Amino acid sequence: MASQDWLYAIFARHRWLAVPAALLLTVGLAVLGGYLLAEAGPLIAAVVLVGLALALWMLRDIEVAYWGVIGVVCLLPFASFPFDMGFTPTFLDAALGALFLSWLLRLMTEGQSRLVTTALGGPVLVFLLLALAAFVLGLGHAPLTSYIVRHFAEILLSVLLFFLVLNTVQTAERLERVVRALILCAFGAALIGVVLYLLPDEWAIRILSALRPLGYPVGPGVLRYVRDDPTLLKRATSTSVDPNVLGSMLNLVICMTVPQLFARRPFFRRRYLLPMLGVLLLCMGLTISRSALVGIALTMLALAVLRYRKLGWLMLAGAVLLLLLPQTQAYIAHLIAGFQGADLATQMRLGEYRDALTLIGRYPILGVGFAGSPDVDTYIGVANVYLLIAEEMGLVGLTAFLVVMGAFFVRFWRGRKLARADERLEPIWWGLHAAMIGAMVGGLFDHYFFNLDFHHSVTLFWLIMGLATAAGEIIAHR
Repeated sequence: MASQDWLYAIFARHRWLAVPAALLLTVGLAVLGGYLLAEAGPLIAAVVLVGLALALWMLRDIEVAYWGVIGVVCLLPFASFPFDMGFTPTFLDAALGALFLSWLLRLMTEGQSRLVTTALGGPVLVFLLLALAAFVLGLGHAPLTSYIVRHFAEILLSVLLFFLVLNTVQTAERLERVVRALILCAFGAALIGVVLYLLPDEWAIRILSALRPLGYPVGPGVLRYVRDDPTLLKRATSTSVDPNVLGSMLNLVICMTVPQLFARRPFFRRRYLLPMLGVLLLCMGLTISRSALVGIALTMLALAVLRYRKLGWLMLAGAVLLLLLPQTQAYIAHLIAGFQGADLATQMRLGEYRDALTLIGRYPILGVGFAGSPDVDTYIGVANVYLLIAEEMGLVGLTAFLVVMGAFFVRFWRGRKLARADERLEPIWWGLHAAMIGAMVGGLFDHYFFNLDFHHSVTLFWLIMGLATAAGEIIAHR
């Protein structure tokens, strides 16, 4: 049975359900449409009804559900619905819910006898259980709020996405389509970021402020500058609100895209691939995200050493241009100041590292949980994903995370020769693993890939990890 035919399977077994289900759906949509027209106006009513149609389409076809998740992660990562249900649901909540529901319905109708977990499944589950334990223990010194419950549940759902990917991306064709969707949506975000950067400030403010009904900020504050000083360099944000958030996403996708340059049959023809990669790199540069730049640079160096020797020459040419072009001198000065610890942002990060080590030293085993610190002189929050995990889950939780990533990269190292024999999937395999290297390096200076406030970044991390693992499984069984 084709994966998109689960709905037909249900009605084939119970034909009498078709007519009442159709009537119920029609009446329900009519009532909902009338209510929204009366209470919220035609625009909101249209948006909600279109959203419902998309949700049904996502349930019908799991690849559409993947597109929905990827599109929200890249293009509208902070969008929320304009209504309150005791909490304000986000677009990503809805997209992930549709993706998981689509998978569960297929499990019910297609009779999948065994869940695919791979050798990574056990370590990932242990990491999840430790996160739950740290969360529960942390409630002994911090109040439980709906905000904490909801965002912690979102983090757990994003980690579980790893298992969903393994069980739904099991063919080379689907793997290619999902990765292509990720690159296309990231390119769209980068293009928006470059256009908004080049537009007059008044226009950019007006365009970004138009996202207010979706929970986005408004006013001049939507434009971001180095040290929040309008006299210094402006930074690209696209629809990601924060330039470092945008940079962290572009870090992963650029690392994923570069191996396509050396593929015999790349995803996109090279006359399209080169401009797309150029826009991604330009937008990443305009974010002035030093962590993203370091992540990309070290990952490209690893790719040049391990697989693509010609990439080293491209890196050298790029470095020379970066150093010599007059337009990049202010950017270079900002980078040097960061590496020397001479600017305020870097000094603040160093202060966060010291505070994080103090907190970890007091609660080394399972941390302080996710709700807050028990001490008034410490806090949860540091621009380093490893220290952040240690704050929240202790050294035990950090060790579990490092075991997961260690097992992941052991599989990567052992599978590289097998991947090289598969001309079609090898660039995809290298790109996905390169993205994870970029995430691990970027995580030394940023905290987005395991942070309750950045659900979309956590989702992106585990989505790519699942795709990389799935790529290895597909290659191993071809």
